[in-house]
This record gives sequence, C-alpha cells and structure tokens, in this order.
Amino acid sequence: MVVPRAKLLFWVSVIVLPFSVLGFAEPAAVNFCWLAIGAFAMLALADACGAHTSLAGIGLELPQVARMSKDREAQLELRIRNVRQRPRTVRVALAMPREVHSSWDEVSIALPEGSEWSRLDWACVPRKRGNYRIEIARLEAPSILGFWAARQTALVQSEIRVYPNLFAERRHLAALFLHRGRFGLHAQRQIGKGREFEKLREYVPGDSYDELHWKATAKRGRPITKVFQIERTQEVYVVLDASRLSAREVEAATPAAAHAREGSPGSAPPPSVSTLERFVTAALVLALAAEQQGDLFGLLTFTDRVERFVRAKNGKAHYSICRDALYTLEPKVVTPDFEDICTFIRLRLPRRALLVFLTSLDDPALAASFVRNMDLLRHQHLVLVNMLQPRGVTPLFSQPDVRSVDDLYERLGGHLQWQDLRETEKVLQRRGVHFALLQNERLSAELVSQYLNVKQRQQL
Repeated sequence: MVVPRAKLLFWVSVIVLPFSVLGFAEPAAVNFCWLAIGAFAMLALADACGAHTSLAGIGLELPQVARMSKDREAQLELRIRNVRQRPRTVRVALAMPREVHSSWDEVSIALPEGSEWSRLDWACVPRKRGNYRIEIARLEAPSILGFWAARQTALVQSEIRVYPNLFAERRHLAALFLHRGRFGLHAQRQIGKGREFEKLREYVPGDSYDELHWKATAKRGRPITKVFQIERTQEVYVVLDASRLSAREVEAATPAAAHAREGSPGSAPPPSVSTLERFVTAALVLALAAEQQGDLFGLLTFTDRVERFVRAKNGKAHYSICRDALYTLEPKVVTPDFEDICTFIRLRLPRRALLVFLTSLDDPALAASFVRNMDLLRHQHLVLVNMLQPRGVTPLFSQPDVRSVDDLYERLGGHLQWQDLRETEKVLQRRGVHFALLQNERLSAELVSQYLNVKQRQQL
C-alpha cells in the first residue's frame, strides 16, 4: 500500500495552490500554470510508481521465544534484513500485546549501505505474568523523492514468556543465594546423628546397642554396627492451590504499598496482586533455595483436580521446567478438591518428602475437608501448610484505629475469622501438621526459613 507523506502535502501547498491562484488572477498565465502543475503531478505520479519497490528485499525477524520478567524493563531484539544492501530508512511498528507495555508506537531505523542485517532493540515492560504472542508487524519506507511511503504488513511468529519477578525476594535472601551468610559465623552442627543408612563397620566400644546390625552380627560371629549419615538429598514439593480463593487481591510487597498503608495525605491506594501471584513467586524462590541446598524440588498445582505435576529433580534445566509450569498458571473459579490431591500424592509419592502446601483455609468447609484428608499424608510425609493472612483478619485489639461503629464490626468479624484459623492450626498441630499464617511481605522468606529449619533438625 502506498500513502502520501507530509512532504507531498508541503509541495502541493507550495506549487499547486499558488499556481492555481495565479492562473485564476492572471488569465494570460493560465497555460504556464497548468504546465507547472502538470509537471509536478507527473513527477509525483512517477515517484508513486517507484514507491512500490521501496520495501523490496526488506524482511523482519523476531526471536521465536523471548523471556522477560514481570515489571522489569526488557529488550526485544528485532533483526531487519536488507537483501539489496542499499541505504534506506525503514519505520517499524509492532502489534504488542496489551499486557506488554512499550513507550514506542513506532521506530525509524536507518539501514546502512553494504550491510544485509541490522539490529533494533525494542524496549518494553511486561505488566502481567503469562504467555503472549506477536503475530503482526508493520513496515514503512519512503519513496525516492520522499513524496510517498510504501507500507507492508509482515507476518511474524514471536512468543513472549513473562515470568514472575523474583528480584525483590532474591535481594532479601541474598545471604543464602550468594553464600554471604557464611562469613563471620561459627559452624553450627545439625541436630541429630543422621537417619540415612551409609555402611556397616566393626563394633567400637561405646556404640549403642540399638545401632547394632543383628543379622550381620549373627552371620559374622562378631558385633557389627550400623553407620548413618546426615540426610543430604531430600525431596521437597510445593503443593499450590489455584482455586477460587487464590484470586483474592493482596497488597503488593513494594515501597509504594508500605507508603500507602501509612495513610499519608494524598497517597494513592496501595497496589495489589493476586494471592496466586504471591504463591507462584514464593514457590520459585523455594525452588532456588532447594537447589542451593542440593535437594530435589518438585511441584504440584491443583484446583478441583490435579492441574500440573513435576516430579522432584534438581539442576537449572529442571528449574526452567518448574518455571514454565507456573508462569501461565491462572486461578479458576472452582472449589479445591483436597481429597483428590491427597489421594494423588499418596499414590504418586511413595518416598517420604517435605510437602509445602500454599492454600487458603479461612472457609470453614474447606478447612474441615483439608483436616480430614491430611490423615492420608501425615504418617508418610512431613506436611507444612502456609496461608497468606487475609486483609483485616487480626486479633480484636491489635489495631487501635477504630473511628466508627462500622470499623468496630469489621474488626470483630476479622477477629472471629482469626480465631477460626487458630482453631484450625491447633487441630492440624495435633495431627503433626504445621500451619502458619504469614504476612505477604514475609511469605518467601518464611518459606525458606521453614525449609532450612526442617533441614537442620533432620525432620525428614
């Protein structure tokens, strides 16, 4: 498609309009005016015919897969091919997804002479986690005289994967991931003697009788002792609830949210994210911690059925698999089926493992179902249950800013919900299941702390 440019309009106003007025005012100059206007029209028409070849040999390539982090500036690499290797200027526009914000609507790039490939970095900031595609790009190049511009629609195939932003969480846990927490500290022994069998050895005076291997002792005719080692490689699974309650909004753990919570005059409402968004971020942070400790990390997501299952492994490739399984996860408006997920775990995970549940139990019916189905897992696995503290669910006298009767009833309702959660915690504790009600800002750090505490005490 060929469209006029501002340069053509400028010369029309400079040549056509003045000569038209001159021909109307001076009849003797009519022929000369028509000759000038006709010459300009022929020149513009010839330039329009040549504009069709302005984009000949011009192609655009985008990366098949572009990986970005939510709310972090990224660069999308564009490669422009100039087969004829002639100098020209090309204007490029991309049909970016709504969730990927870019301050550029279009960009002009000068293609140098003698170079077949040119590179352009398109700046953008993803605003939402997920999988998006770019399928259309627009190209525009001016004609030889610049009166016209040739436009072309290029079909491209580029996939943008927007992953959760772990920058803030990794900054808070930098001592763990960068090994800085080891400097200046004394070595701290792990509690216990170890439970994983290593080898048999000859009896040494002072060995306990419960460490004797009686079958080997009877076979060899002399005391043989069992030697155990501290568990090093364990299986850690995050069981993530993506049902209806995970769609609830919580305040984002950012400085802007903290400033808004202080109630300063003129402050904007605190930004919010979904509970599922925080669960996904915390799960990936725990995966990094498990890899750092040499453990095997696995993943389970469920709603009213098991959605995704990644068996526990380690390594960077396995972490990428877990990240790919989580970055497109969205909440569903269904009730979670705890019986189905507990049965699935019981059948698929025969080896004792650490199960970290990320769910919401402030619904009494869901809490009762969860407690009932924990009997399938609590004898075989070590279960940790974590829940984000809902907004307003606090003890009655913990917040003094009560200004009206409505605030009083709101605080009373929050206290009753908090009391129900405390009762659920006591019931689970009697069954050997640890339950924690966590603040949004401390979710990732608390999960890593719980995991390291289990490692130190060798509870697996």
